[in-house]
Amino acid sequence: MELTREEENMLRGESGESLSTAYRILLAIGEATDAEKLVPVQWAHISGANYNTIGDSGMNFLEGFSKNAHVKIRTTVNPVGFDRNKLGNIPDSFISKQMDIMRSYEMLGAVPSFTCIPYEIFDIPNNGSPVSFGESSAAIFANSILGLFSNRESGLSSLASAITGKTPYSNLQIESFRHAKVAIKTDFDLTSELDYGLLGFFVGNSVEDNCVAFSEGKENISLVNAKALSAGMGTSGSCGMFTKVDGTQQEIISCGKEELLGIKEQLNTADAGDLIVLGSPQLGLNELKLFTKLIQGKKLKKRCIIFCARAIHDQAKQLGVTDQIERAGGEFMCDSCACLTPLITRADFDSVVTNSVKAAYYLNKSNKLGVSLKDLKNIVKEYAD
Repeated sequence: MELTREEENMLRGESGESLSTAYRILLAIGEATDAEKLVPVQWAHISGANYNTIGDSGMNFLEGFSKNAHVKIRTTVNPVGFDRNKLGNIPDSFISKQMDIMRSYEMLGAVPSFTCIPYEIFDIPNNGSPVSFGESSAAIFANSILGLFSNRESGLSSLASAITGKTPYSNLQIESFRHAKVAIKTDFDLTSELDYGLLGFFVGNSVEDNCVAFSEGKENISLVNAKALSAGMGTSGSCGMFTKVDGTQQEIISCGKEELLGIKEQLNTADAGDLIVLGSPQLGLNELKLFTKLIQGKKLKKRCIIFCARAIHDQAKQLGVTDQIERAGGEFMCDSCACLTPLITRADFDSVVTNSVKAAYYLNKSNKLGVSLKDLKNIVKEYAD
């Protein structure tokens, strides 16, 4: 991979060890992905923020790294393990380590956004702008819906991009890689966010290419359904973008109702749940408004935790949306996400109810909980009166 003279100097450590480390990370990725050069990016979104995700080694690396480095571009950060204002029964050791990670990112100059849906909070760069998104669902959404250019980055590579302002010019950073060779053919109507999440999970399992095509274009898919589709794809595979069928696809993969039912049966490991969990990806304003409409005049019969970004919560509060949800029995957790959180464990719950395919996968695999998977309308229908 070709480097400029300035990049070579930084790689050698002339501007400090942290910047040299960042360039080494990008060089390794670039060589692995046959990148010819590094290109500037306008925005980095870092995924490695939850202590349960990066552990002691990641925490210690960030602490040392942040002492002599600073972000060069707008940098936002994924959710952490808890809401700082509602710690509950979280162990002190987890709180201390999580706070260390959060401080490291703030020392680096990152925006303490703690959200997996930064595209619903921050201004979006112009169509075609290169970015570096470490959150899989956000990268897929950015490529597919927003017209941004991002590879499926890791926590380390997005951090390196934040420090250098660059990323390898490979895969979905290149226009020619953003044309689908594979199309998904469905013979039924998708009627809920859960259907889209299951379809995304099917795609992740079935397609290894960078891009996949659907008969439905982005102009016909709602924000809520696009998020569910992106999250499902990111959970089960490496495909980084979806687009509309244009007749050039070389391979057609059929997906019928039976395929989606098979995935649902795989992820649906409980008939009911002790707790309703919403927010993986975190709920945005559109979903909160929809939930408010569905539960209007009703009371939830089970405890319900709603994960959302603090910025979204503040907007919803100004509109009176949070008050309506709380009157119905909903609880908000900001800065955190349903996945890999110590807020929801076998110590307190045997099983949960959720409409999120991503949450279902991780709550079962990582938190060892049973999961009852239902769409939002059916959750309200069954658990509110």
